[in-house]
Amino acid sequence: MSTTAQAPPAGFRPAALLRSPFFHVVLALVLGAVVGEVWPASAETFQQVANGFLKLIKMVISPLVFCVVVTGIAKAGDLKAVGRIGLKALIRFEAVTTAALVFGLLVGNLVQPGAGFAGGHPVLDEGAVDAKTADNHLPGVTGFFLDIIPTSAVGAFAENKLLQVLLLAVLCGAAIVHVGRERAPLVLNLVDQAAEVIFKIVGYVMKLAPVAAFASAAYLIGQYGLQALSSYGKLIAACYGSALLFVLVLAVLLKVLTGLSLWRFLVYARAEFTLAVATASSESVLPRIMQKLRGAGCPESTTGLVLPTGYSFNLDGASIYLSIALLFMAQAVGVDLTLGQQAVAVLVLVLTSKGMAGIPGSAFLALSATVTALHVVPVGAVALLLAADRLMDTMRVVTNLLGNCVATFVVARWEGVLDADAARAAFLGKTPAADPAVDAAGTPAEPETALTS
Repeated sequence: MSTTAQAPPAGFRPAALLRSPFFHVVLALVLGAVVGEVWPASAETFQQVANGFLKLIKMVISPLVFCVVVTGIAKAGDLKAVGRIGLKALIRFEAVTTAALVFGLLVGNLVQPGAGFAGGHPVLDEGAVDAKTADNHLPGVTGFFLDIIPTSAVGAFAENKLLQVLLLAVLCGAAIVHVGRERAPLVLNLVDQAAEVIFKIVGYVMKLAPVAAFASAAYLIGQYGLQALSSYGKLIAACYGSALLFVLVLAVLLKVLTGLSLWRFLVYARAEFTLAVATASSESVLPRIMQKLRGAGCPESTTGLVLPTGYSFNLDGASIYLSIALLFMAQAVGVDLTLGQQAVAVLVLVLTSKGMAGIPGSAFLALSATVTALHVVPVGAVALLLAADRLMDTMRVVTNLLGNCVATFVVARWEGVLDADAARAAFLGKTPAADPAVDAAGTPAEPETALTS
């Protein structure tokens, strides 16, 4: 009888798993949760650590988006295609976010998350909402579109206004196309090389991702613990359940329209999604998700235009939350909204949700504007959501990010520029022979088959 030990299953490499960014972030999350539970007084300190990581990422987002969009447009050389991509993206964003709002209302009416609210009826303190929103306000439709135009080119980068940077990038890329690449080779080469340098900086920053995940988990558990689950359990279940159903719909749409698997994409980008969950911010992974989408067959021109625009126009998870939260407030204070009032609420939320990106407490501002327009729910009822809002971050972040990634694939397919074979190869961890297997951090890319086979 042979005594030779059996080899591990094909494709499973423990050493590769231990080296993977995904494993590091998950381990950091677990350790952070333990520290937060045992040492809750440290929550504020850990929050500062997590905020420091987010600031490092945000400092490179604007120049990176500018460089990627400029080079994508200049290399494509087709301004009509750029216009089509932008228009198709906006149409898709509007249709899906409106559907998400309506879907949230449907779930809220069926589940009744605010009926018999376990937390009772606390004093409706509008001042608490003002403190949460830091006296900010939503810009309104006209103000939102005017705010896309920067006061100065430098100001767009200094204030980290992503849509303003995107507008400058589109104009700059269009100008290079009109002037001619042969007449402006130095400009195009400079922007292209700057993008490589910025991606390398992103790689340096991403080495701190496990630290940020640890700090974020410690802050969340230390600050909130699990006590909020008892009072807001029904609301949390409604939001997360509806988000899961919505993601399943996105998976079907992606399969039907592109032939690609959303599950395979999630496995391919698992490290980025885990970090987004850990930091409660989709901005923290924008540079890496752009790299992953480009590696999965989406060209620079599509990725550079659709993904950053979606961060402002395509907030599917936030839309679901806003609808359910509105019904939760009304039900908690004993107000029965009619179908007409709910239709008005959808129209208001369609407008207010577009100006939410980058504004502290934007969900509370949007909800405040909506209940003000309805005239039947006390504005102070928004304060009922203060204790539960942070618990919704995972749902919002993952659904927002998935919606934007699916939109990028779909728009690329509509334009006929999606390389589906490259996407399937990337999902399986098979990189093209001519392309070195190096990720954005400048380290050997982890073999995706290690966890999928």
